[in-house]
Amino acid sequence: MGRWAGRIVEVKIGATKAEGGSRDKVIVVGGETDLPLFGSKEDLPNPPIISMDIFDCKIPLPKVLKTPFIEVLEDPAEWAKLCVNKYGADMISLHLVSTDPNVLDRSPKEAAKTVEDVLQAVKVPLIIGGSGNPEKDPKVFEEVAKVTEGERCLLSSATLDVYKEIAAAALIYGHNVVAFTPVDVNLAKHLNRLLMNMGLPPDKIVMDPTAASLGYGHEYSFSVIERIRLGGLQGDRDLQMPILVGVTNAWGAREAWLKDPSLGPREYRGPIWEAVTGITYMLAGADILMMMHPIAVSLVKRVINNVFRGEKTSIKEVYEWLKEAM
Repeated sequence: MGRWAGRIVEVKIGATKAEGGSRDKVIVVGGETDLPLFGSKEDLPNPPIISMDIFDCKIPLPKVLKTPFIEVLEDPAEWAKLCVNKYGADMISLHLVSTDPNVLDRSPKEAAKTVEDVLQAVKVPLIIGGSGNPEKDPKVFEEVAKVTEGERCLLSSATLDVYKEIAAAALIYGHNVVAFTPVDVNLAKHLNRLLMNMGLPPDKIVMDPTAASLGYGHEYSFSVIERIRLGGLQGDRDLQMPILVGVTNAWGAREAWLKDPSLGPREYRGPIWEAVTGITYMLAGADILMMMHPIAVSLVKRVINNVFRGEKTSIKEVYEWLKEAM
């Protein structure tokens, strides 16, 4: 047992055939009784996991970020297979951007078909994200939750403005919910209470307190995430849920992809920017890292294995990781 009175609840994502789903494995996040780097393996039973982002339609991406996926950008199922089979994604985060009325305005049924295609293409658990449109997302999540009943997906996300319909869909069809709030501990507590008041248990909730990019408010987001984790460990039951961070937000920093020789080669600079963003949030207490660039994923996986699993990394590996990841 760690130094703290509290314990982060465990959330199971995905379901095997024996549990009524079709996944090859179940991801368990949470369960900590101490902070990263301070606790033993017993205090940190479930190392952070990486979920790779994919999208259901082409979206504007920096060249260095879209290059590894250039042949699959218009095929979410193939994109998911590439992330799992080649780049070792623990989970897939499917973002249904096309459903936004200001993008392609695809229907909830079309979105559900895309989700079904991805579920058939890979056997890892899914995070399913909407478009962020408050009028459309509840309809999309209701249909998607229905066709994925039994798969125990993670629906992303419920907000203070739109949470009732998403929580209801999760309760009816057996899914988990991401509680998204804008970098504020008290708002995170409030949304968790609202979800629990609807009957959603703590072990069905994952918090997303908003992850800013390195250099663009990163230190503020880091502090909020650390405060949330400390609050949970100190015994605040409204903050004892696992934490998800959108590490891919690192690419929102112009310095990550700007064509400027004085900043160094973009092929390495961008992935390192994403990796550093992910590693620091992980050390603040993040349980799920949503990432995108394969080099960044490879580096962060090495850190996870070293910090949480005790695997040793040789000096040769440190020098050669970039070459091996390309």
